[in-house]
Amino acid sequence: MITSIHELFLAAQSATKRTMVLVNGIDEHSLGAASKAVELGLVDVLVTGDQNLVLDCCRKLGIPADRLTTIHANNEVEAAMLALQQIADKKADCIMKGLISTDKFMRALLDKNLGVVGPEGIISHITVVENKNYNKLLFVSDVAIIPYPDVKQKSVMIGYLIQVAKKFGILEPKVALIAATEQVIPSITACADAALLSQMAHRGQIVGGLIDGPMGLDVAIDEESAKIKKIEGGVAGNADCLLFPNIDAGNVFYKTSTKLCESEQAAIVVGAKVPAVLSSRGDSVQTKLNSIALAVLMSQ
Repeated sequence: MITSIHELFLAAQSATKRTMVLVNGIDEHSLGAASKAVELGLVDVLVTGDQNLVLDCCRKLGIPADRLTTIHANNEVEAAMLALQQIADKKADCIMKGLISTDKFMRALLDKNLGVVGPEGIISHITVVENKNYNKLLFVSDVAIIPYPDVKQKSVMIGYLIQVAKKFGILEPKVALIAATEQVIPSITACADAALLSQMAHRGQIVGGLIDGPMGLDVAIDEESAKIKKIEGGVAGNADCLLFPNIDAGNVFYKTSTKLCESEQAAIVVGAKVPAVLSSRGDSVQTKLNSIALAVLMSQ
């Protein structure tokens, strides 16, 4: 079982070597991380983008010219299309966002003509969080892509969370459906959705894990809170996965974890036929490397 971000990194290094394609890798942030990933043996890297800009950036960073393979593109849209063609042609196993707007990157991922979108047709984001104040890794969704998911989307997102957690060796992931209260209050969408999803899981419509909610964050991750509120069932106080009701709640949790708790994290986009690294320029090089390692693990 993989129990830390460090162990994730080691697992990716020892796994079958994968090829990652970097979309419009003409900036120092993404190229630097991609080059470091090659140096550490995580992946081989293809880079789409203006070849002159890529090579110029490599020179500035001191990256050897033969470390990365460049595929010339005239602009970011063409760079995205060429990158996804590498995926479609099975020349790359995972993909990473470079200097391209998120909406254009996601639009390319969802382009049905390229056949990269997964069978569910729903793209979501999963973050693996290692917080020193919790006794194990947390798998969190969605902090970046789906603003206000409906019940159908949430049911698919639960499946994605379970899939990622199982890659880490968790046989029956415990999924907490987060809301402001454990009470089923019909006027609160998060509560009503969570109650419906819990019943769907109970009837075998969502499988692979132990699913419960609605559940406050305190009850999901703190045994004492669960005991005080008399919430039982296996998930309370011991959750592996947190499904947040919307992007507002998820994103605040993510930034609180990283900025105030200094948590280690790795994140990928799931739902396409290959994992995608959706890194921000504000992410540290280590966070980007962690995310590449997660993409490698999920591509095995």
